[in-house]
Amino acid sequence: MRDLESLCAQLRGYQEESDIWRLVPGLTNSAGTLVLHLAGNVQHYVGAQLGQTGYVRDREAEFDTRNLPRAELLDRVEAAGSALQVGLQNMRDQTLEAEYPVEVGGVRLPTGLFLLHLATHLAYHLGQVDYHRRVVTGEASLAGMQSIPALVCSAGDASSRRRGG
Repeated sequence: MRDLESLCAQLRGYQEESDIWRLVPGLTNSAGTLVLHLAGNVQHYVGAQLGQTGYVRDREAEFDTRNLPRAELLDRVEAAGSALQVGLQNMRDQTLEAEYPVEVGGVRLPTGLFLLHLATHLAYHLGQVDYHRRVVTGEASLAGMQSIPALVCSAGDASSRRRGG
């Protein structure tokens, strides 16, 4: 949740909404494209696969869609956060050790290991969004800094969900 909240803060850090979609030489994706990709990724791999939300991913559209309003991008990140909660709400230690429900990249992985991959994937692209925002806006300030106290709160929430509390 913390990184998805940071993603929203990054989106809000663009003074000009159109800059979210601006392409920069040397960067292959706009922030808008990365947001769509991350929201779809979380909705698919955590929401649909672990939480049985019924979400159907259109990965191609994540990279082809352009110029959605900031509000819609924020809604998609919020939906990804809801899917994350649904997907993780019944997570138990044995679930983390069990095989992830579908083959990914031609391999089968333990769920915990795949979730670690998803977390680093999210962090990688979040960093790209931050860099894009700084290049496009010229603003070097931290938008949505990922704090350790926020991580502790997120970890506490996850622990209580695993215990059923």
